[in-house]
Amino acid sequence: MLIYSAGLRLGELIQLRVEDINISQKNVFVKAGKGKKDRRTLLSDKMILYLNRYLKEYKPQYWLFEGAEGGQYSARSVQAIFRRAVGAAGVNPYATVHTLRHSFATHLLEQGTDLRYIQELLGHNSTKTTEIYTHITDHAKKRLKSPLDNLEDIG
Repeated sequence: MLIYSAGLRLGELIQLRVEDINISQKNVFVKAGKGKKDRRTLLSDKMILYLNRYLKEYKPQYWLFEGAEGGQYSARSVQAIFRRAVGAAGVNPYATVHTLRHSFATHLLEQGTDLRYIQELLGHNSTKTTEIYTHITDHAKKRLKSPLDNLEDIG
């Protein structure tokens, strides 16, 4: 859920520390993401509710997500949880954990978010990367309207 909420990469998720979550500012600090760049990304109100419950119940010490014996949670464990969720939900069986990041970007674009903001949230250097990443979906194409339809009838 946090990957989709913030547009994280799998490696960024498992590297998150408790202190990287800023609930009052509603953001997630990604330290040394791809290209060793730091960035801040979104933290949704819904995610805050889940995180508060999670933090209260599991009390992670250092890493936001820790294994049963403590220490950093593994990428393989996240992937296994995702596989089970995909199976239970009956959605696209070819979906991967990275699909959540892609969906984050695509849904922001469909909501009308400026591509430059999406680029910053994803930590992309080039807008070209973001443009490829956030293809316009068939759903968005159906909502397109000719500018002519916004003009008053002239006759």
